[in-house]
Amino acid sequence: MSKQAKKPKKELTIEQKINRRNFISFASFTVLAGGAYGGWRWLYKSPEEAAGGITGGTRKPLRKALNKTELFFRRVFSDNHLVKTYPKEMAVKGARVNSDIGIEAKKKFDPATWKLNVVKKGGEVLQVSLQEIMALPKTEIVYDFKCVEGWDEIQHWAGVKFIDFIKHFKLDEYTKMEYVGMETPDKAYYVGIDMPSAIHPQTLLAYEMSDKPLQLQHGAPLRLIIPVKYGIKNLKRIGTITFSNTRPRDYWAEEGYDYYSGL
Repeated sequence: MSKQAKKPKKELTIEQKINRRNFISFASFTVLAGGAYGGWRWLYKSPEEAAGGITGGTRKPLRKALNKTELFFRRVFSDNHLVKTYPKEMAVKGARVNSDIGIEAKKKFDPATWKLNVVKKGGEVLQVSLQEIMALPKTEIVYDFKCVEGWDEIQHWAGVKFIDFIKHFKLDEYTKMEYVGMETPDKAYYVGIDMPSAIHPQTLLAYEMSDKPLQLQHGAPLRLIIPVKYGIKNLKRIGTITFSNTRPRDYWAEEGYDYYSGL
């Protein structure tokens, strides 16, 4: 007995094909949206970090992911990771002023009395004047300064490389430690920087902007310019520098931001 011949499949019309694609697309979107919403609800209901720590203000799973991301980037980070630089003529003439935490105009500050305090082992403090810093080899950089708020601006800075500062004042042994901490003279603003980023060849202790002495609103007399980090790590008006093997306190990390904040 011969097998019954299969009936040929009926060809779908163009309209039916379009409807089928639309249905598949909509169904896929619904599944993905549902998964995303479920993930957001799970994260939203997950426990927050304990208050009063080095980091705070975000959910524990998110902080765990941020910390793992930091470890990954620190393993692959090297001096060969350089940000793009530009010719001077591309720099803005008047750099944007953003945030005055730690340098509020209402607070009296006399640049003439300023000294940089470097805390060494045993509590010894090395005091360095601006004149001593300016006597070191000068380095300039024109790069795209990036803010976590979403804006960026090509800016021109000049100062001494942090690694040159370290070597000149014979602080080489401290580069074996994990972190550098910096804070304003009034201690109102503070950052923690991983050592590889701190001693990166593009990291500066800056005292000039756009070929002019640094202005108070931009962090005079000395500020940190660290191109491999977002703006929140570029501390204005450095008062104290410390070294440690544990994370120093960090203003925005305490508010829930990423501690590493690298680019």
